[in-house]
Amino acid sequence: MLEPPPPGPPKAIKTPCIQVCVVDGESGLCLGCYRTLPEVAGWAGLSEAGRETIMAELPARRGRIRPEKLSMFG
Repeated sequence: MLEPPPPGPPKAIKTPCIQVCVVDGESGLCLGCYRTLPEVAGWAGLSEAGRETIMAELPARRGRIRPEKLSMFG
């Protein structure tokens, strides 16, 4: 038997998106959040643990993008 959904709106999905959606062709990473296109596309389908794992990796990914590219976005 299915349980009824909880009352109220669904829980918001935590995301690193900052609305700067430009993918660097050299690294394959978004210049705003440092995710790959497959990660961005599949974000909502990932488990919370899967999203947390990726988010923990993002700060280190910044170093894979040339600094002059990142300077375009402040």
